[in-house]
Amino acid sequence: MSLTNKSCAEFVSVLGSKAPVPGGGGASALVGAVGTALGNMVGSLTIGKKKYADVEADMVRLQKEADRLQRELLELVQKDAEEFEPLSRAYGLPQNTDAEKAEKARVMEAALKSACGVPLEIMKKCAEAIRLQEEYAAKGSRLAVSDAGVGVLFCKAALAGASLNVYINTKAMKDRVYAEQINRETDALLAEYEPLADRIFTGVKDQLKPN
Repeated sequence: MSLTNKSCAEFVSVLGSKAPVPGGGGASALVGAVGTALGNMVGSLTIGKKKYADVEADMVRLQKEADRLQRELLELVQKDAEEFEPLSRAYGLPQNTDAEKAEKARVMEAALKSACGVPLEIMKKCAEAIRLQEEYAAKGSRLAVSDAGVGVLFCKAALAGASLNVYINTKAMKDRVYAEQINRETDALLAEYEPLADRIFTGVKDQLKPN
């Protein structure tokens, strides 16, 4: 069964077990999808309201983009598990002889590179979602602005969580040129989108806090 076809209770139960998947990467993708859906909720509560007729086209556009991101992030929950399985098997390879050690090192390096690709992709999707939340928070119904605030917080958490799954894999790589290239890309996403998410969240909180 696909991980995303499990009930919430089943997913959380497996997540808390000693099963190798799902782990932090898949959980981050799921949280990103939930955060994106909360933005979509803002759009749903804005579309069709006379008060927000001037932003209706923007909301329709945002919802199409958010629908796509939700689907892609849910697909990445499963893909993260699939990419981690070869790495999990590689850790168990024998290394009793020089030949076995060399083969394990080769398989491990290839598996590490594959395994860090999915969390990096999760980060990119979450960065897109944070941009959507910025518009939802600015243009959406004021009655639903708290959902944009929660949504951007979830997307930021997913972005940061996925980064740790990149770093744990790049740290173990022997190919340091490749590893540092991936690290730089990860660093850049965090540097740009964590502060943006913080600004959006603070803006929403300031609107809602009592004077």
